Amino acid sequence: MPQPLPSSPSESAPRESAARRHGRALALLTLAVVLVHWGLLYGLPLAVAAYQGRDASMSVATDQPFITRTVTLDAPLPAPRPTQPPVPTAPRIQRFTQNTPVLPVDTTQAAIENIANLAPVNPAPATPDVQIAAASAIPTPSPAAARLPDAQALQNYAFPGSVRLKYDVKIEYKGIPVTFNGELLWLHDGKAYDARMEISLGLMGSIVQTSKGQLSAQGLEPTRFGDKRRSEVAAHFERNKGLVVFSANTPDTPLLPGAQDQLSVFMQLASMVGGAPNRFPEGTQIPFQAVGPRSSEVWTFVVGSLETLALPGGSIKAMKVSRPPANEYSPRAEVWLAPELAYMPVRIRLTEANGDIVDQQWSSTQKP
Repeated sequence: MPQPLPSSPSESAPRESAARRHGRALALLTLAVVLVHWGLLYGLPLAVAAYQGRDASMSVATDQPFITRTVTLDAPLPAPRPTQPPVPTAPRIQRFTQNTPVLPVDTTQAAIENIANLAPVNPAPATPDVQIAAASAIPTPSPAAARLPDAQALQNYAFPGSVRLKYDVKIEYKGIPVTFNGELLWLHDGKAYDARMEISLGLMGSIVQTSKGQLSAQGLEPTRFGDKRRSEVAAHFERNKGLVVFSANTPDTPLLPGAQDQLSVFMQLASMVGGAPNRFPEGTQIPFQAVGPRSSEVWTFVVGSLETLALPGGSIKAMKVSRPPANEYSPRAEVWLAPELAYMPVRIRLTEANGDIVDQQWSSTQKP
């Protein structure tokens, strides 16, 4: 049988050359892997030590023995002091603005409970100049300094008839004035009520607040308050449990007698003053538990004088009530209640701590 011819030198040379190349490549790859591992084991501690400002040579002293020693204490260590969990602070909700940072506000429950049944406090004739203060600073009134109306007076409510009020909303943001449209729709049948406040911001959308509830001998009793910017958040008044529950998953808050939400409070003021205007002289303080979409605050309104306003809807007389800021971040609120319109608000002006102003001025009255 014929034997295969041996390969010629010209054919075997390329094969040997290829084998050498593969061997060199494998050797270089092995060396690279070794260098990478060495860098990870030694180079990284050196880099970390240099970053922390320490002597790098101390971080890689692998040849030093590891020594342990026992430390004897003369006295036992004191037990760790228990730490109190942080108390959540309720955010302050910025009204009539968009993309506004949420800031904390003081909602101390003790301040709410110290108000004497949330009843109006009238000044004594001998002290006409009443010091305006936040509700958290109002002490329990003494007979010499103030008097409380009797229980019958607290039931003298005159609910305004159903109406639609139109407003020019003048906003001054960082010194730049702009005007939008707004309206307040107030409906009731003598038993239940429905209120809706809307501020139209043009291309930026609108801000809508709603309040629903019942009418009783104690005035308005809200059952739900909603605040909608891009999406709606709401507060639910669960009177059978004595709680206000928030859809935003913020902590529940106790529901106190006479509590209002941030919209119903204006109609509650109108009903109280309209039912017994002589019982609210200048300087009277009217505190409320005011529930917002995420928290509860104390709002204390102070009755001012009767003023004549020149508004887009015409000249009209209105009684001014004001709410001083609760803290350095809170706005100052001023509300004018017009007797001609059953003490409905014809002007609402908010002045922010940074100087921005939202001025809501009555322009017309329409049937609902």
